[in-house]
Amino acid sequence: MKKKIGIILALVLISCMMVGTASAGLFDFLGGGSSNNATANNDTTLIVGFDAEFPPYGFKDANGSYTGFDLDLAKEVSNRNNWTFKAQPIDWDAKDAELDSGSIDCIWNGFTIDGRENDYLWSNPYFDNKQVFVVKKEAGINNISGLKDKIVETQKDSSALAALQGGNKSIADTFKTLTEVADYNTGFMDLESGACDAVAIDVGVAEYQITQKNATDKFVILNESITTEKYGVGFKKGNTELKDQVQKTLDEMFKDGTVAKIAQKYGISQDALIQK
Repeated sequence: MKKKIGIILALVLISCMMVGTASAGLFDFLGGGSSNNATANNDTTLIVGFDAEFPPYGFKDANGSYTGFDLDLAKEVSNRNNWTFKAQPIDWDAKDAELDSGSIDCIWNGFTIDGRENDYLWSNPYFDNKQVFVVKKEAGINNISGLKDKIVETQKDSSALAALQGGNKSIADTFKTLTEVADYNTGFMDLESGACDAVAIDVGVAEYQITQKNATDKFVILNESITTEKYGVGFKKGNTELKDQVQKTLDEMFKDGTVAKIAQKYGISQDALIQK
């Protein structure tokens, strides 16, 4: 008898667990799944997808908070529209899936329009991102021709690398070596130590690095650029209403000087800003 009661109780327990699991699955399906960092994605939120390791556009500061030029722009756009703002770090390789699923509303993080014109619904370009060279002031290198037979470093998978391996390969062919490094911090350390003669880098990142290191007396950006590309905010195709409202607000921020003020905060040159 006890054995039979035990079996019945076990069956009841299993049934309860199955019902609980099914209920939880239904709850998740309806959008009620729990997440410590979850933010409901609706008409009153702006969830911005970004790479959390791309200063000065988006990164984690010393206090562990997400910040950056693009995130500050997005936050101000949200404030002016009475939206809840959420900075959502994403795996950059999964950005399209995140956007298509609706888990983010846009990609706003030093996002290059060139070559992707038909892949997203774009804002107007707001930043002219040149690929440039940084050298030591004391080196006496004043132009690209001065890099002949020099050791140049750049970050792997960077726009500068793509340019020097692609349409501007003729420039790289004059170098002694073009070396890929893991990140630009390493490149600047090598430049300072003399392990390399120049770093090929995005102009915004270069300005930020030099400002953060208080190294305007050590490093100089060559006036000649490798190539240039435009940054914009990428939205899912068809999301015209949101794109238009973000663009309208961003235009207002350009006109009242807010964009320039935020750029100054991150050591970004006003010359790189593109106002419609």
